[in-house]
Amino acid sequence: MNRLIWIDGQLLPRLEARVSVFDHGLLYGDGVFEGIRQYNGRILRLDAHLKRLFDSAKAIRLDIPLTAADLGRAIEETIKANHLTDCYIRVVITRGVGPLGISPSGCLKPTIIIIADTISLYPAEMYESGMAIITAATPRISTAALSPKIKSLNYLNNIMAKWEAIDAGVPEAVMLNQQGFVCECTADNIFITRGGKLITPPEESGILMGVTRGIVLELAEKEGLTAMQQNLTRYDLYTADECFLTGTGAEIIPVTSIDKRKIGSGAAGDITRRLIAAFHEFVRRN
Repeated sequence: MNRLIWIDGQLLPRLEARVSVFDHGLLYGDGVFEGIRQYNGRILRLDAHLKRLFDSAKAIRLDIPLTAADLGRAIEETIKANHLTDCYIRVVITRGVGPLGISPSGCLKPTIIIIADTISLYPAEMYESGMAIITAATPRISTAALSPKIKSLNYLNNIMAKWEAIDAGVPEAVMLNQQGFVCECTADNIFITRGGKLITPPEESGILMGVTRGIVLELAEKEGLTAMQQNLTRYDLYTADECFLTGTGAEIIPVTSIDKRKIGSGAAGDITRRLIAAFHEFVRRN
């Protein structure tokens, strides 16, 4: 289907939606983005996503030429124009067109892009049977170099780890931080369970603070589960009772094998299934 793409205030057919080859988002990965979900005609946690987007832009000295309210209305307009009620929304803000050279000072006007379309990151059967993943040799960029809170257009670090997953014949890879602790996957946050407790790496490990991750922590509390944020090692992953990943695109998906080591029983565990059901109910109601 030829979707309409919102670019700088215009809705353009997909084949006509273009950016300049001199845009610094293309030339240098200079920009930020957000992935957002719509369920049953309602956008999930739009305010949280927009806050993270604007915070990311502020951190890299990129002034978004719209208010959060204006950008929210543009997102709604794009969804409506594409007649969607369940979709994935990608909002991209680039530094804009400028001269060749890394300096951002010559970029006078950011480019704003909104894409709304359907998404399916993983096969439907994986949500039942679980997935196998690996740990990547490629480490996560040091937080001293670039804050993981900035959801930037430069994903090369993650992409190189993703290649490791592809080469291993699995869909995802866990990335470790500079200290060797578990950080996150190439595009998802990670959780394990042990002894009935839910555990996920903390903010200081260098993770992107995922919106879906936050929802899962809220749901765990409502389900009466003890949720902890603490550093994890590969040993902790290998010996976990259960493991699952979370993300805007992925939602909640079970992990049943890591580095060819079976996790728990080798099937999606009870806590994982409880949280998946609670998440589906949450998005249906919110």
